[in-house]
Amino acid sequence: MATTRRRNGRTAVILFTVVGAMVGLSFASAPLYRIFCQVTGFDGTPRVATTAPTPAPVGGRTVTVFFNANVNSKLPWTFKPDQRRVRVRGGEERLAFYTARNTSGEMMTGTATFNVTPYKAARYFNKVDCFCFTEQSLDAGQEAEMPVQFFVDPEIFTDPETREITNITLSYTFFRVEEVAEKKSVDGGKS
Repeated sequence: MATTRRRNGRTAVILFTVVGAMVGLSFASAPLYRIFCQVTGFDGTPRVATTAPTPAPVGGRTVTVFFNANVNSKLPWTFKPDQRRVRVRGGEERLAFYTARNTSGEMMTGTATFNVTPYKAARYFNKVDCFCFTEQSLDAGQEAEMPVQFFVDPEIFTDPETREITNITLSYTFFRVEEVAEKKSVDGGKS
């Protein structure tokens, strides 16, 4: 009888430890996944860089970067790129602008999610500075210019998986900050 109780107690401790570890990992999974994507460029997540390399185009090759802008229906903003596309040489640092306007009668805060397509190009697309790194607040009717500073690593032209790429699309979607917090609580922070 005492042996059975000890065995049951040990089993209960092990099960509670496993459940506790699983709960801890579920809370840590979203930030760890986000870091993994930023480091590897996985899932279309561009890398964050501090400076651009010296331009070193491979055979004078360029890539055309297209800009896309979306706004979630719960955020009453207009949001669009100031230019539809730019041609860049490998390693050439560029600055592009988006314009956002709050069309509501009250101050709103939004945050932008982003990705790069094709996904395999994401590991070569580096952002030096971007409005998407922080939340953006606009007063009622306010319009703001939002810059993104980036470069495409020249290695994209020598990698056998990406050397055929001639077009890259940088896409943003703005969400209302309150909605992002609600979504994270519903899906475990995977947004």
